[in-house]
Amino acid sequence: MKKVLVVVDMQNDFVNGALGSTEAQAIVPAVCEKIRSFDGKIYVTLDTHGENYMQSSEGKKLPVPHCIKGTAGHELNARVQDALDGKDYKTAEKLTFGCVRLPEMLKEDCFDAECGSIELIGLCTDICVVSNALLLKANFPEAEISVDSACCAGVTEQLHRAALDTMKSCQINII
Repeated sequence: MKKVLVVVDMQNDFVNGALGSTEAQAIVPAVCEKIRSFDGKIYVTLDTHGENYMQSSEGKKLPVPHCIKGTAGHELNARVQDALDGKDYKTAEKLTFGCVRLPEMLKEDCFDAECGSIELIGLCTDICVVSNALLLKANFPEAEISVDSACCAGVTEQLHRAALDTMKSCQINII
């Protein structure tokens, strides 16, 4: 396996739900086009919380219930789901910003870091995209890892740019 696309948290609550934004809604067409035109394995992360979210460490710092498993907010944006239909993809639920299972999944699927590439897109640039990019870079230091900035949105434009700068400093290519 040489090419991987990681679609980070393109869920209803991040697009137009509890934590949605105009910027998140604006990237949906580009994300869908990237998915449709991508020829390779796709991994989709899903931010996943339970009914006890408000008692969690994250819930105490971000008191906005979101991506509660079993709710419409936890589901992928319908347009993103449509773009994934017929594609070779796997989903991975994650309980925190970075999907610790993601590197294991790539290894199980025989990802070859010496000649492979990983591209990340999704939400939010300054939280989950940067967390997953750095997690992948730590596990696959020789892989070409990139982030398509046009297919990402941050909590704010300033935080989006700061996250892109951070990833660039960590030798992650910014498209």
